[in-house]
Amino acid sequence: MTTKYTKDHEWVRFDDSGATIGVSAHAAEQLGDVVFVELPEIGKTFNKGDDMAVVESVKAASDVYAPISGEVIEINQAVVDDPAQVNADPEAGAWFVKLKPTNPADADGLMDAAAYKAFLATI
Repeated sequence: MTTKYTKDHEWVRFDDSGATIGVSAHAAEQLGDVVFVELPEIGKTFNKGDDMAVVESVKAASDVYAPISGEVIEINQAVVDDPAQVNADPEAGAWFVKLKPTNPADADGLMDAAAYKAFLATI
């Protein structure tokens, strides 16, 4: 399983079932206490960079962008029901959606964990 990151602080993890997407621990920390998550419907398609979901915290509302193009094949209803999971487990249990990728080359421009850590040091 390979995890890649975007400069907008989304992560995408590829496995045999598709691509699982969420927000990074850094994003969760910056947001503060998450109080609302809105996810797309199953079957909706996105192009890389499209607004895909909304996360609201006590501080602000933020869009979550699609790190790759694809079709939503599953959503994590648990984060909708209990948004605090985003703060508790942002890079594992609190994933947002699973996509069936439509353009595997989209992942080429994403950062691996080491590059993302180096990127965080610059902001």
